[in-house]
Amino acid sequence: MHCHIPAARRGPLIWLIPSLWTLGLGLWGLSRQDSVWRDEAATWQVAGRSAGEIVAMLGNVDAVHGLYYLLMHGLFELFGASTTTLRLPSVLAVAAAAACVALIGRRLAGFWAGLGGGLALGLLPAVQFYLQEGRPYALVAAGAGLSTLLLVSLLSAPAGPGPGLRARPRWTAYAVTVLVCALLNWLSLLVLPAHAATLWWVRAGRGVWLRWAAYGSCAAAGALPLVLFSRSQSDQVSWIPPLTWHMMIGPAILLTLGGVCALADRPRAGRLSAAAVGLPLLAVPQLGLVGISLVQPLFLDRYVLFSMVGLALLIGAGLGAAVRSVRPVFPRAADALVPGVVGIAVLALLPVELDKRAPASRVDDVLAVAGEVARLGRPGDAVLFVPAARRDTALVSPGAFTGLSDVALERGPVASATLKGEEADPARIREALLGQRRVLLVTDAAKVAKPSGAARDAAKAAVLKERFTAVEDREVRGRRVTVYERR
Repeated sequence: MHCHIPAARRGPLIWLIPSLWTLGLGLWGLSRQDSVWRDEAATWQVAGRSAGEIVAMLGNVDAVHGLYYLLMHGLFELFGASTTTLRLPSVLAVAAAAACVALIGRRLAGFWAGLGGGLALGLLPAVQFYLQEGRPYALVAAGAGLSTLLLVSLLSAPAGPGPGLRARPRWTAYAVTVLVCALLNWLSLLVLPAHAATLWWVRAGRGVWLRWAAYGSCAAAGALPLVLFSRSQSDQVSWIPPLTWHMMIGPAILLTLGGVCALADRPRAGRLSAAAVGLPLLAVPQLGLVGISLVQPLFLDRYVLFSMVGLALLIGAGLGAAVRSVRPVFPRAADALVPGVVGIAVLALLPVELDKRAPASRVDDVLAVAGEVARLGRPGDAVLFVPAARRDTALVSPGAFTGLSDVALERGPVASATLKGEEADPARIREALLGQRRVLLVTDAAKVAKPSGAARDAAKAAVLKERFTAVEDREVRGRRVTVYERR
């Protein structure tokens, strides 16, 4: 390659530029106008508990996110609770994933393929959503990038007994990375069959297969207790709808785009290439989740966000191939191709970029509705939450609820070792409401509200309808506060 960047400077630049680029994308509008939505609110309120309280809760709910909650607890203790502390780990994780994509791409397809892939990762719409999200999915993507980089380095190493011994620390690091990712989200174990497909593609030797199987099995075995235990909490994902044909449109588009980019890399069986690594990393998790969802509905794109590392690698390979094609004809323009394409992509995706950084990009905002409660509430008022999960706004912003009485709550979230606490039976809720003169109801906005079949919620609605009159109603960012006064 005849790149104008001096060869001595390409080494650090290949990962530094994508990392800083992705970091900039992540820091841009990080607070989302000081909004926090319901999924992030779960992280916020759990991270504020003690480590012992978190462990106690995991026995009842959200065991699958236990490691992440403990990590965020430590960060909240060190840096305080804020939207920056909540989301910065995801930003840093995607920046690290971009660096891994760049290093893999350079090794397999050249400088411009690595740089293009690293820059592309942070621009992918799905990645932009979770780039600024206080949940573990970006961290899993970083782990998938690192484990894939380690595998590529091992496949590129010369054969023989000496190099095999020297590779042992990298195999150990590979197993540890896969295990940590599985403890953050055990569906990330789909990276193992993706890597197996790469080994098959490149016709890896028997020794490599045996080592991969041994270390991969250790990682899977380490995660198995979590997998089995979290299955007992499967009610948490019972709301996910069954797989339908229209849900397959997104994966089909991604796989088509990835396939086109893979063809540009001129894949050949037996050769380690960007296509041999990127296409399985993109396709196997997507198709694997589809297969799992045929047994139990689990099809959510965030569960396989790490497959976007494969797509970014393939996009980079396509850009690298384009540079090689253009160089003989337009040698000076070739070096401007990748920056130019990235610049055009930024402009073309500007509506997406702005949308993902707006509060409206999420279902609701627990902080905004807390502000409405603080404005409308009076000391001595009662407060109700329908469904009970909407209590998260009080858990994230307790100051807004000072002086209000949560009359339906029997045991708080910490005392009950749950996310939302335990409410009293319907008869006791009715009795408590009949003794109130003014009630604030916190619920979902009309456009996102779903019918609640809970008997407790039915009791709340019945008493409000029979004995109270709505005197004020406010909807803000996906949530609703209604003030009721006794007739």
